[in-house]
Amino acid sequence: MSSFALFPVAAQEEQALTPPDAELAPIAYLFDVTSGQILFEREADRRFMPASITKVMTTFLAFEWMEEGKILPQQSFTIRPEIWKKWNNVGSTMFLPHDARVSVDDLVHGVTTVSANDGAAALADGAAGSVEEWVAAMNAKAAEIGMRDSHFGTPNGWMDDGHTFVTARDLTTLATQMLRRHPTKYRHYVGHTEFTYNNITQPNHDPISGVVPGADGIKTGFTNQAGYGFLGSAERNGRRLVMVVAASPRARDRNRAARDLIEWGFSAFDQQRLFAPDVPVAFAEVQGGASSDVALVSPHGIFVDIPAGGHRDVKLTVHYDGPLRAPIRKGEKVARLVVSIDGMSDYTIPLAARDEVPEAGFGRRILNGMLGWIS
Repeated sequence: MSSFALFPVAAQEEQALTPPDAELAPIAYLFDVTSGQILFEREADRRFMPASITKVMTTFLAFEWMEEGKILPQQSFTIRPEIWKKWNNVGSTMFLPHDARVSVDDLVHGVTTVSANDGAAALADGAAGSVEEWVAAMNAKAAEIGMRDSHFGTPNGWMDDGHTFVTARDLTTLATQMLRRHPTKYRHYVGHTEFTYNNITQPNHDPISGVVPGADGIKTGFTNQAGYGFLGSAERNGRRLVMVVAASPRARDRNRAARDLIEWGFSAFDQQRLFAPDVPVAFAEVQGGASSDVALVSPHGIFVDIPAGGHRDVKLTVHYDGPLRAPIRKGEKVARLVVSIDGMSDYTIPLAARDEVPEAGFGRRILNGMLGWIS
């Protein structure tokens, strides 16, 4: 384990670390994807019904399957009669005809932009062979990316007696993975102000896109049981924030809370880059390798958010179970960096091996043995 401290970051006048209108959203969470920091949280691990925010997992799974070649944007599905009968004009819809043959691209746009319940069900059934198989894949993917306290019972979030539930922390994990793994697909499908299908144009009810500078999604949700919620994101000057507000009693409360929270996140903190992507943060000792150490890097760089106007000490501590044993793959996550900022919660960033370290050959093993004996 090693550690080192950085100089305090100074500014003029420190702001309060509580966003305005916080009471309008009983559940609230603000996360800086760029730095990995939690900027604000309230009831972050409280389970709640996400309603149509469920469709973000359907969208993410569609992105994953596109990437794997399981489905293609230009591919078309014929809507089965039982799917059409169950979801025709149920809640938000893209008005799929009973005999529609519709592309994956249109279905995903319908899901992300107009919250199409029929589109989500048609996508699930067409891609996986049944809605049940798709939902099982949703839950498997949620577990894979670390959504530890969420479960999905439908592809669209329609009321299902509480079988579908999430937490704000888990939704932020989902959004972060979507943004990092699929930035091109995210830009193509998320954040549009309207969508036209079958000559019917409908607006997106996203409360921040087109209103908050840099905002580009992601998804609203509402049922009488769930109240009003929103999973949103915005980017300014290379800095990406993700936020959740949920359980608001009125749409205007949710919308105001969402806008105020994301604006506060950009204004209340100053961000500094400490290390560029793939620049060594530290070196870890390696045993039995062609090299005696390996550089530890963050593929996304190391950033810190400091409350605007304050003096805060920043301490970085590298942890790994060492010495590491060869072979080590390039990009393998082998250590973690704990960032401690005075007066704020610690957070952890995974560190990866910058280079491959193969096992040592015979001559290198002899040299390593001699060096170890000398030391």
